[in-house]
Amino acid sequence: MERESMEFDVVIVGAGPAGLSTAVKLAQISQETGQELMICVVEKGSEVGAHILSGAVFEPTALNELIPDWKEKGAPLNTKVTGDDILLLKNAEKGTKIPNFFAPKTMHNDGNFIISLGNLCRWLAEQAEAMGVEIFPGFAASEVLYNEDGSVKGVLTGDMGVAEDGSQKDGYMPGMELHAKYTVFAEGCRGHLGKQLISKFELDNEKEPQHYGIGIKELWKIPAEQHQQGKVVHSAGWPLKESGSAGGGFLYHIEDNQVVVGLITDLSYSNPHVSPFDEFQRYKHHPLISQYLKGGERISYGARAISKGGLQSQPKMTFPGGLLIGDDAGTLNFAKIKGSHTAMKSGMLAAESIATAITDGRASDELFEFTESYKKSWAWKELHVQRNFGPAQHKWGNIIGSAYCFIDINIFNGALPWTLSDPVADHAQMKKASECKSIEYPKPDGVLSFDKLSSVFISNTNHEEDQPVHLKLTDPQVPIEVNLEDFDEPAQRYCPAGVYEIIRDDNGENPRFQINAQNCVHCKTCDIKDPSQNITWVVPEGAGGPNYPNM
Repeated sequence: MERESMEFDVVIVGAGPAGLSTAVKLAQISQETGQELMICVVEKGSEVGAHILSGAVFEPTALNELIPDWKEKGAPLNTKVTGDDILLLKNAEKGTKIPNFFAPKTMHNDGNFIISLGNLCRWLAEQAEAMGVEIFPGFAASEVLYNEDGSVKGVLTGDMGVAEDGSQKDGYMPGMELHAKYTVFAEGCRGHLGKQLISKFELDNEKEPQHYGIGIKELWKIPAEQHQQGKVVHSAGWPLKESGSAGGGFLYHIEDNQVVVGLITDLSYSNPHVSPFDEFQRYKHHPLISQYLKGGERISYGARAISKGGLQSQPKMTFPGGLLIGDDAGTLNFAKIKGSHTAMKSGMLAAESIATAITDGRASDELFEFTESYKKSWAWKELHVQRNFGPAQHKWGNIIGSAYCFIDINIFNGALPWTLSDPVADHAQMKKASECKSIEYPKPDGVLSFDKLSSVFISNTNHEEDQPVHLKLTDPQVPIEVNLEDFDEPAQRYCPAGVYEIIRDDNGENPRFQINAQNCVHCKTCDIKDPSQNITWVVPEGAGGPNYPNM
């Protein structure tokens, strides 16, 4: 089928911090040099920020470089961090505060801000558009397009108006080809096109597997007397340690008597009975956390995977015709639990490499110079300093792992002459259900803890129901014949949105696997954690998914 196409100098996939920083920097270079650049950003969310979910304690290093007068321009950095608490939760009732001196220095937040990353992205998009960047929200990049020589040519946006059976509905609109001299993939963690590019160009050769966590977050309005604007709380230990799982919680006091509360569950967990969603609901009942939430009201809910493998897992970021940047390439600094500043820096470096290449009359070749400038940057150096943090946590657990990191990072500043290895992929860590302790989670009380469906409801998630299911099974028999038998089908628990269900008949027999694709919050956990690697997440129709207000 002949499709319409549009030509640009640069196409950027994803309007997150990495993609938008690329666009802003390119536009700045264009203005400074007088070289006109046609820049296009496509974003699958209904608007910029709709799919952005982050903690988010924000380090302004990259923003200071990109837009030094951000304060005058009204960037939404409104709450300075005023205090850091690091808690070790021993059980459901007790916890202790760890003296700041003993925490890895990467956990200290002096000079940082508590923000809504979605709102920062909306503001960055305004800056980009004011300089002539074209941003198309509601358009999902569904395929990578290639030139005859195998280099990346651009992307195809998804068709609109296709029915579940594949037929064209009234109002059908075919996708459009967006061609570029260079295409930048900034889809965030486990980008579905990034995953294809890593495979096609073997970008992960001689790299360790990427490692992930699932971050689940809520926004609460709380009574004024419980609110301490600027306070940052991080925790380790309970409830995850009960199942031998890793991860940790956070609670940040932002402006307007609001707090964000969340739990990151490491997707390296081995017990298939673990439900990250239910672990998070339990977490809020701990007295050291509930003291801030009691009498409050839950406003919003969301979930998103994070890439946390660090440099050992980072794929090569260049290939003919394009770049993989930000969390699509795993630039998050797990020791800081921050990735926005490093993602932004990777985008700014991408812009500089691309602008130079286009000035030199190049197109569709490999930007080897990007690798060089990235390795000289503070972002790479920062990731190198903390490279052992994640493997140490996996190898020895939160307590001993953090003690090792105190020595490695605080005392030796990451200069110890070895790099720890973490060679087993997260999905391969899953043990058989019969080998693991079953977990009975308490029923939600509707006050502090809630069920999945009411949570998905306040994420404003919506998909056009009559469309092809965007969660593809390589083998439809696997969920029942393998995963149910061996692992009690963990998809029904690791998914934080109730997408996957095992349905049985009235006698409790004849199980079948049901996919409620309209519930999907685009977190990508299923694509990562399915022990059979049988689920592939592809983009649904553009504008589908969550609509986060200010997460």
